[in-house]
Amino acid sequence: MSRTSSVPPAFQSIKSLPPDFKVANNLNGGLSSKNGDVRLRSGDPVRSSSPANGALVVEVSKEVHNCASNMDVFDEDSPYSGQVRLLEEDRPSNGDEDSESVPLPLSSNSTSTRESRWCDTTPYASKKKVQCWLQLSNGNWELVKIIRSSGTESVVSLPDGKVLKVHDESLVSANPDILDGVDDLMQLSYLNEPSVLYNLQYRYNQNMIYTKAGPVLVAINPFKKVPLYGNDYIEAYKRKRIESPHVYAITDTAIREMIRDEVNQSIIISGESGAGKTETAKIAMQYLAALGGGSGIEYEILKTNPILEAFGNGKTLRNDNSSRFGKLIEIHFSETGKICGANIQTFLLEKSRVVQCNEGERSYHIFYQLCAGAPPSLREKLNLRSAEEYKYLRQSNCYSIVGVNDAEEFRIVVEALDVVHISKEDQESVFAMLAAVLWLGNVSFTVIDNENHVQAVEDEGLFSVAKLIGCDIEDLKFTLTTRKMKVGNDNIVQKLKLSQAIDARDALAKSIYSCLFDWIVEQINKSLAVGKRRTGRSISILDIYGFESFNRNSFEQFCINYANERLQQHFNRHLFKLEQEEYIQDGIDWAKVEFEDNQDCLNLFEKKPLGLLSLLDEESTFPNGTDLTFANKLKQHLNSNSCFKGERDKAFTVCHYAGEVIYDTTGFLEKNRDLLHLDSIQLLSSSTCHLPQKFATQMLTQTEKPAVGPLHKSGGADSQKLSVATKFKGQLFQLMQRLESTTPHFIRCIKPNNLQSPGLYEQGLVLQQLRCCGVLEVVRISRSGFPTRMSHQKFARRYGFLLTRILLTWEWCIRYGFLLLENVASQDPLSVSVAILHQFNILPEMYQVGYTKLFFRTGQVGVLEDTRNRTLHGILRVQSCFRGYQARLYRKNLWRSITTLQSFIRGEKSRKEYAASVHRHRAAVVIQKKTKTILARNRLKTTIDAAVVIQSFIRGWLVRRCSGDLSLLKSGGTKTNESDEVLVKSSFLAELQRRVLKAEAALREKEEENDILQQRLQQYDNRWSEYELKMKSMEEVWQKQMRSLQSSLSIAKKSLAMDDSERNSDASVNASDDRDYSWDMGGNHRRQESNGTRSMSAGLSVISRLAEEFEQRSQVFGDDAKFLVEVKSGQVEASLNPDKELRRLKQMFEAWKKDYGARLRETKVILNKLGSEDGSIEKAKKKWWGRRNSTRMN
Repeated sequence: MSRTSSVPPAFQSIKSLPPDFKVANNLNGGLSSKNGDVRLRSGDPVRSSSPANGALVVEVSKEVHNCASNMDVFDEDSPYSGQVRLLEEDRPSNGDEDSESVPLPLSSNSTSTRESRWCDTTPYASKKKVQCWLQLSNGNWELVKIIRSSGTESVVSLPDGKVLKVHDESLVSANPDILDGVDDLMQLSYLNEPSVLYNLQYRYNQNMIYTKAGPVLVAINPFKKVPLYGNDYIEAYKRKRIESPHVYAITDTAIREMIRDEVNQSIIISGESGAGKTETAKIAMQYLAALGGGSGIEYEILKTNPILEAFGNGKTLRNDNSSRFGKLIEIHFSETGKICGANIQTFLLEKSRVVQCNEGERSYHIFYQLCAGAPPSLREKLNLRSAEEYKYLRQSNCYSIVGVNDAEEFRIVVEALDVVHISKEDQESVFAMLAAVLWLGNVSFTVIDNENHVQAVEDEGLFSVAKLIGCDIEDLKFTLTTRKMKVGNDNIVQKLKLSQAIDARDALAKSIYSCLFDWIVEQINKSLAVGKRRTGRSISILDIYGFESFNRNSFEQFCINYANERLQQHFNRHLFKLEQEEYIQDGIDWAKVEFEDNQDCLNLFEKKPLGLLSLLDEESTFPNGTDLTFANKLKQHLNSNSCFKGERDKAFTVCHYAGEVIYDTTGFLEKNRDLLHLDSIQLLSSSTCHLPQKFATQMLTQTEKPAVGPLHKSGGADSQKLSVATKFKGQLFQLMQRLESTTPHFIRCIKPNNLQSPGLYEQGLVLQQLRCCGVLEVVRISRSGFPTRMSHQKFARRYGFLLTRILLTWEWCIRYGFLLLENVASQDPLSVSVAILHQFNILPEMYQVGYTKLFFRTGQVGVLEDTRNRTLHGILRVQSCFRGYQARLYRKNLWRSITTLQSFIRGEKSRKEYAASVHRHRAAVVIQKKTKTILARNRLKTTIDAAVVIQSFIRGWLVRRCSGDLSLLKSGGTKTNESDEVLVKSSFLAELQRRVLKAEAALREKEEENDILQQRLQQYDNRWSEYELKMKSMEEVWQKQMRSLQSSLSIAKKSLAMDDSERNSDASVNASDDRDYSWDMGGNHRRQESNGTRSMSAGLSVISRLAEEFEQRSQVFGDDAKFLVEVKSGQVEASLNPDKELRRLKQMFEAWKKDYGARLRETKVILNKLGSEDGSIEKAKKKWWGRRNSTRMN
């Protein structure tokens, strides 16, 4: 902002201070509070801001107090809470100079120039006993107290009691004790380097390692475990119970903005090596997994960290767990905010670390973990030894890390491989490739001639490599010690010297490890993407190598620092360039803040054709290019660049944003070419293991750029890709494009010391990193700028209903309800926005209105957002109550309807059941009646039979009694015969009954068979009727077609006959006249008539043939159809399927009909042509007759 303001920045509430801290006590009673006013009593000591001996009296602005009194200023969530406005007025000083009270710091009211506006290092002239910062000779800052001042010099006392006399320009303003340890650097009254350093150190000593610097989170590596993480903290930040700076808070903001704005987010973690970037990325992923978990995929994402750290991290002199590659983890979310997948992209793995390590460093962790933690069975299978026995690992004399158990880490890595669904077979193949790389380092060579040609020694190392890779040992020896070259059409085998053989061995080891790393990342991505539905919403976490500067900096540091330059440019664009350009373009009142731009350094790297990368690629293509020629070319073309300085021999210096770095070009060309001979690739392709075959296939398919120069001569042209620098540059540009499409959140990691010692805080090192990060510039822009912005339309649409609800009366709202929202939306968005701002009493200096957007200072939109959330919550409560009432009413009506319906259904059911029961009762009565009748009849018959028997006995007894003994004997004999006769008759009746039952059973069987036969007969009758109907329909169709064809033929015959008779009559009438006409004319007519007669006769012959064919075909089809009908009805026996033959006959008929119709149409066309020719003859005749008559008349 270009306009000046007499009001210094407002103090905000400081939540990071100790809970027992009180403002009144810290000001020694200097501040009194009454009715919300805050004042300094006139008797308290104050500072003078002018050369004259004056004092400042601080009081609260009445305007601010009045505005604050209309709002809930005691609300902790309100951004207005704790804010005071300070006004200055000159008064005579009556304070005691010896007072020990600490006055409230005030900035000067004079802001005539831009420098005085932003500079917080005004000289401390005529200030008495005021604390300030003084930079000592060792570069550290000390807090000193001014004893007295005279002119441009002051006498100050150091904390150790020493007294110095210094110039006022060397003194820097210090903040009051009340601001010690604030959690946001924007709250500092004096923003300068020593104040920022002291504030960070104050918090660091209290294990508060996170500090906000405007929109940037500053994280200082504690080099120890601090109690700031876990489920309790995650839940607290999720529910907003803690508002102090944290990685959790940054991640929570990213999630909420992704869901609210539907824009992808990115968390960019940067810093030097050892600053804690990897751990910070893991903490952010932990919070994302906790908030977006539930599907199980978040557990897989977290388990990728130990895998990537084992295969991509190593110990350096500055960091025990340094990432030797860059990675971008893109976590995808569903529509409900749950994690549904992820993707990992890696950048520039440091392959040279596999074969070469500096003293005191380690190679990649996985080698040491495998040697220490592999089970006995795996060790025996891979022929593993301890780490000290491998040349690649023992060259640095460092095998362990303090506090790290490699065996336990190996177990964690194996468990993580299981989680990401890498099978046990593939895991064994991975470990075999790692062991092969280690044994390759133990392969040695022996010189065999005077030309220093070598041969591989057949020792344990060579045999182990051949076994683990799955290749023939002779092929391995041949590949490591010879090289095939193609000269013209001939292939030449060249023996390698010792240095060349070692390079070939190391190149094979680096390529195997690099391909293995890429394959593992590919498998992880497959596991994280299987069955995951993506919605386009994602949060990307970038963890990439930090800025590096060692005693000897090679190609890896060259690429790493170039990547950091590009990331710094992205940081500058978002927090400096784009921010200020947007202010200017939107026409708001703004004073530009200067910052250090690194565009010149980027141009040094990327400019074509005279940039570092272009010259490196160009020199790599030359057959005779060396590291020395590359260095000389750089000095020749780039010495005029301000960011480049040539050094002696092969070195050169680049002025990076973080400082100057000297690079040694030794190995630059070789690493940029990344040569792997075609013989090595063919060796891998001939392997019996599947992983080396995949590696060879991958390298053979990488033909993006044809190799030239030495690549072609070495025989590796078919397998080479783009140079490493060019490929890395392309990946970096893709990364920048992806980050540009997201909303960035920056985390700057700071390394407090180079010794990795907890509690040690080196001011110079921290200050250098803060300068590189541009922290002070970020805070200045954030304090004076407007970090929150929103378009007029979006602001009116988002908060317009608040204005409507407040301004309108309750009756009006009841009458029109939500229709008023449409009225607000249809108005001018700018007027609606301004009305909202006035409605909420937002101070004019807290926002600015641009051409297209509204710009707010920090915290101002929070009030509107809180009110909006409360209003929406109230609306939801009203809606829930109303919907609950509607639901209850609907349920009540539904219940009544269901009850009524149930009553009708139950009544109908009861009536049906009653009718059925009545029917059953009547049937039961009938059955009972019949049963009782039968039972009564049987009882009657039994009674009658018994009575007859009794009567017979009685009558017999009476007869015997009357007839005497003889009669009795006779009657006894007769009775015996009668009984025998009765017995005979009963057996005969039983036999008859058995025969009757058998006959009845046979009769029933015959009746059943008869029924079955009748059913079959009925089916046959039905089928026969269907066949008859089909045949009748086909016959009718055929007859219609026959009739149509016959009619067409008859018509054609009649027309031909009529034409013939007319021509004959005309020829007879005109015969005599033709003799009198000239010979030539008559000859022409006769030729035409003869031609017409011949054509007509040909047409008649064609028609006759068509008619004969029609008769023949109709007869044949009729006979065939009749025959098939007879076969179908059973009148004729034939071994064929009548249905199939009938269909075939129908198809034949259709084909013949189509062909016959086509020929008939052709015949008609010919006849029409003949008719037209006859018409031309008639015209000629008429013409001739006219000439004839005219000749006769003459």
